[in-house]
Amino acid sequence: MQSQMAISSNDRSQPGPARPMAGICAILLGVFLSVPLASEAGAQPAVKPAAEAAPQAVPGFWDPRRRPERPDLSRITMIRFMTETDYPPFDFTGPDGNPAGFNVDFARALCEEIKVPCTIQMRRFETLIDAINTNRGDAVIASIAASPDIRARLDFTDPYYRAPARFVARAGEAMAEVRPENLTGKKIGVIAGSAHEAYLKAFFTDALAVGFPSEDAMRTALRRSEVDLIFGDAISLGFWINGTDSGECCTFAGGPFVESRYFGEGIGIGVRKGNDLLRQALNWAMFRVWEKGRYTDLWLRYFSVSPF
Repeated sequence: MQSQMAISSNDRSQPGPARPMAGICAILLGVFLSVPLASEAGAQPAVKPAAEAAPQAVPGFWDPRRRPERPDLSRITMIRFMTETDYPPFDFTGPDGNPAGFNVDFARALCEEIKVPCTIQMRRFETLIDAINTNRGDAVIASIAASPDIRARLDFTDPYYRAPARFVARAGEAMAEVRPENLTGKKIGVIAGSAHEAYLKAFFTDALAVGFPSEDAMRTALRRSEVDLIFGDAISLGFWINGTDSGECCTFAGGPFVESRYFGEGIGIGVRKGNDLLRQALNWAMFRVWEKGRYTDLWLRYFSVSPF
């Protein structure tokens, strides 16, 4: 029987993609572009107009000049990964009934690099940390944010993705750059009580933050011109923009915001406290998967609209 230890929803990658997401995009683009993340103060990279849009952007978390040292992999004979049951496109049950998603495929790629067999078990999100700490698994790859409370219970690898924040505007009204002075007096839809709302109120003080109880309500308000823009998780917004629910109404405006105090430090793989061998092996394997271009292939497979 699975443990019922509660994990706060804030322990997930916050803010994270909405569940369930409509559809898994599988458009492969053949160009790799490593994009430096925006500054901690929320500054944005220059964004080209849609007519001159750059190729799909893939985030880069690894420095080719800092190659991780190869640990003693002979001491690792199997990796038992654990993920959650329903968090597409990261974790979900595939048509064949087996685990699928970005996290699942990434875990399999790491096992292939380390050259060990691995298993991937799906469990309810709130049971994952307890399952790792009672030795029912070795590593959890489930978009768990490495908050101070969670770091007291798990060790984490280096990050392999993060969920930036972005603005969305109606098609034809998007700005190439979104700055506080550009939004004076504008109505900005945001989820009430979220990190996005706190960020908006802290840095866009002359805009009017309009709180909504759900993403659906916020997006509907934008489509009906009840707000000028919305501000939220770029991953879920990207899937909405590219999906049928949006009716091709809207597009990203400006670049990403990644200030870690509001949007987290990035998502890594969790292991039991003190399991440095596995943590170092996974860090080494992640670098190798990225270096060989396999990370790029996975990213482009699952994210046809870049959140960056």
